[in-house]
Amino acid sequence: MTALEDRFVERLAAWQVQVERSFQTESSIIAFGHRADQRVVVKIVEREGDEWKSGAVLEAFDGRGVVRVLDHVEGSLLLERIEPGTPLTGLVLEGRDEEATAIIADVISRMSPKTAPAGTPTAVELGAAFARYRATGDSQIPGDLVSSAERVYRELGETQTSTRLLHGDLQHYNILFDSDRGWVAIDPKGIVGELEYELGASLRNPYELPDLFCDLIVARRRIDQYSRLLGLDATRILRWAFAQAVLSAIWGFEDGFRIPKDSVPIRLAHALAPGIEA
Repeated sequence: MTALEDRFVERLAAWQVQVERSFQTESSIIAFGHRADQRVVVKIVEREGDEWKSGAVLEAFDGRGVVRVLDHVEGSLLLERIEPGTPLTGLVLEGRDEEATAIIADVISRMSPKTAPAGTPTAVELGAAFARYRATGDSQIPGDLVSSAERVYRELGETQTSTRLLHGDLQHYNILFDSDRGWVAIDPKGIVGELEYELGASLRNPYELPDLFCDLIVARRRIDQYSRLLGLDATRILRWAFAQAVLSAIWGFEDGFRIPKDSVPIRLAHALAPGIEA
């Protein structure tokens, strides 16, 4: 067996979980099963990365707006099972984007975290990716976008007035419906930053509908909804979304993907660029 499979078997035994079905993703093994009379999910992350300490992040949210973690060690989680587990993506695909945006705002309003776990990266620290990209000499991402995004990201990071633990990847695929608890978030990465930062991921999704969210009218409507429902600064949401769109393209490059000029994050960055100086 692989090291990942060994850890999977070890955790099943330690947590006394009986598996009903399991599958492997690019980065983890996920199993649905039960422990005594409780239906659970086991997730084993393959290697250290942004999900390695997600158990501690979930514990800090203590089930408020997020899936409950029943037990965890680094790289391994025992979770309550969300049923039926329908992703929020479906509402947008049905043409109900405003409703989906309101649901994301409601989930965020319920996510009241404790102190961030030790070692949780900050939004400012993640901005180091801009310098790493420039140092490579790569030119797939337009240089003017990289320069503008790096400047905006730095300005926002330096002017945050209130920071807290954030989910870090709060978008439609990571919000599921539970018949008892309603909509809850899963798979946090854990980032410390201001709440306006949290909204960038949702403004780049669902990825199947780039023509929707790359439309400036739609993006501004979403931003206005978030601002109104959560009492946040709409301009800072937009500026974070612009800078994060370019940052996501950089992360794609670092993961080995080709970044064409018409890639979705670049399209979104170009759409949002006119508003970054407002």
